[in-house]
Amino acid sequence: MKTRRLATMLFAILLSAVCAGLIISAAVPARAGGDSNWGFSLTNLDRTCKPCEDFYEFAMGGWMKANPIPAEYSTWGTFAELRDKNLTAMRTILENAGDSHPAAGSNDQKIGDFYAACMDTSAIEAAGAKPMASDLAAIDALQDRKGLEAEIARLHRETNNVAFSFGAIPDFKNSSQMIGLAHQGGLGLPDRDYYLRDDEHSKELREDYIQHVGKMFALAGDAPDKAAAEAKTVMALETSLAKASRTRVELRDPEKNYNKMSLAQLKELTPDWSWENYLHAIGAADVSEINVGQPDFFKEVDHQLAATPLADWKIYLRWHVIHQAAPALSDAFVQENFNFYGKQLSGAKELQPRWKRCVQSTNQEIGEALGEVYVRKYFPPEAKARAKEMVNNLIAALRSDIPTLSWMGPETQKQALAKLQAFTVKIGYPDKWRDYSKLSIGRASYFENVRRAGEFEEARDLAKIGKPVDRSEWGMTPPTVNAYNNSTFNEIVFPAGILQPPFYDPRADDAVNYGGIGAVIGHEISHGFDDQGSKFDGRGNLNNWWTDEDRKNFNERGDCIMQQFNGYEVEPGLHQNGKLVLGESIGDLGGLAIAYAAYEKSIEGKRPPEIDGFSPEQRFFLGWAQVWGANQRAEAARLQANTDPHPLARFRGNGPLSNMEAFAKAFGCKKGDAMVREQACKIW
Repeated sequence: MKTRRLATMLFAILLSAVCAGLIISAAVPARAGGDSNWGFSLTNLDRTCKPCEDFYEFAMGGWMKANPIPAEYSTWGTFAELRDKNLTAMRTILENAGDSHPAAGSNDQKIGDFYAACMDTSAIEAAGAKPMASDLAAIDALQDRKGLEAEIARLHRETNNVAFSFGAIPDFKNSSQMIGLAHQGGLGLPDRDYYLRDDEHSKELREDYIQHVGKMFALAGDAPDKAAAEAKTVMALETSLAKASRTRVELRDPEKNYNKMSLAQLKELTPDWSWENYLHAIGAADVSEINVGQPDFFKEVDHQLAATPLADWKIYLRWHVIHQAAPALSDAFVQENFNFYGKQLSGAKELQPRWKRCVQSTNQEIGEALGEVYVRKYFPPEAKARAKEMVNNLIAALRSDIPTLSWMGPETQKQALAKLQAFTVKIGYPDKWRDYSKLSIGRASYFENVRRAGEFEEARDLAKIGKPVDRSEWGMTPPTVNAYNNSTFNEIVFPAGILQPPFYDPRADDAVNYGGIGAVIGHEISHGFDDQGSKFDGRGNLNNWWTDEDRKNFNERGDCIMQQFNGYEVEPGLHQNGKLVLGESIGDLGGLAIAYAAYEKSIEGKRPPEIDGFSPEQRFFLGWAQVWGANQRAEAARLQANTDPHPLARFRGNGPLSNMEAFAKAFGCKKGDAMVREQACKIW
């Protein structure tokens, strides 16, 4: 079951993460590489490739040749390696919790029972499609429009993203207060463009999606002919929603997606939809205004509620109940769900082992309960202290750089420094753990555990609306291998999971650490000043703190990066979307520049010697490349290019370096070499 619909939506709007994919787990502490003692294995190298022609291939080509993609993955790289190691670590925690007979109601009991219920395939197979029966019966019983609206609200309380999404978010222009957010949604394919593109591949994929939906209806008990017709109905209604949806690029504009409305204005926007009834039904009756992210989308939902027959809406709702439930049902549902979303869309060849899926599900649903045990076992206090020191060094490097910027005037520099000074830094794990005391978890039903966990989180989220923002909250679980910048909190966050090799290893060479975790830290700091984050001030409010001239200068530098990434070809006919990946690419270039400056500052007066023939500066850039080494299936590359604001790993590995004079100097690259751009892009 997929219960993190709003969390995913918020990442798209506010939280700029370092890597693609938002549920990526961490690794246990382990050395990176095999034949090196400085944090980088020489076997990673492909010495047949010149660093000035393709540094990514030079630095990681050997690793890529020696590490083909396992059948269960669509992408295999250093992130995935860490994730795999960490799954084993979390499995140990979960199995121990399940076997140790912890006190009833404790977090250990809940994580142990959640995992055990997920692993109980006999009970899951015996249940078949029965766990969905009450939901499907409720939909079948709908008689009128009023009942349809009530059912949409009920499904939203179960975290099922039908028609649209709704939840709590900080008010963009009053970041101390939570507000309700209505956001486009309701699609079964990854993005609105999948419904609208006219190329042959997209047309074939839509036909495959229709076939998949029909197969799922059949598994739920519908006759084959009926199931096939129902699938076409689903496609028609979802296509109508897709046509009214904004693109991924448009969703990155916080100003365009901030449209606060009163109940009277909402009534005018959607005259056939009762927001009063909806808010009462989801337990938010006191809400008097909300942010409607995409008004035109909600006009279309309102239109479809009146224009589309109730029978078609019932089919659509039934599909989304089946779709959401599939991962928690019997093997037939799991396999068919994987066949389309895992194989067809992502390119994986095999389903992951059951235990891996159950570990990931536990982390996704009750991740802070699992994370509390995880950090006790794998993240000692000294690791947090070392990470905090490096973060401070990176912030200091940017603080020194801002006053030297020729393109940014004194007034804007003052505001930028004030924002930097106001940064909140979170490392490892929350200071205040989430209270799961009111969440009931047992071993009887995996489906019900996921359902209850989702409802618990949904109720917790909706209860925030109208209340002060709790800035102690985290948007990722502690075991996650990722990091993020939250614009409305003006914070940078580094879970325990990413503070591991190859990103950070206390036994490794400082140059490699600065090129790895240092650049990640710099990346998140830079997000506060990218094309999206730069629109928020030091208090986290959507507020223009730039002079017109400085904003113009900044946008011109951003356009340079956008054009660079527009030029990267994913496959014939498909390029990176420079506008979509602009924020992450600014983050990479800025992060590397800040990390390099911080490293150079750290070795003043005590320059380290060469190691294995590599200078300290060269080792810094090898540390960067090591982070992004990966092999990727064509399907996964296509999906990422179409939907993800993060560029493909191979473009991240080379792209920012080709703009850096420090890189060219370190490896003796000259004008005309592939790794030296004729028009270098530079911000910091």
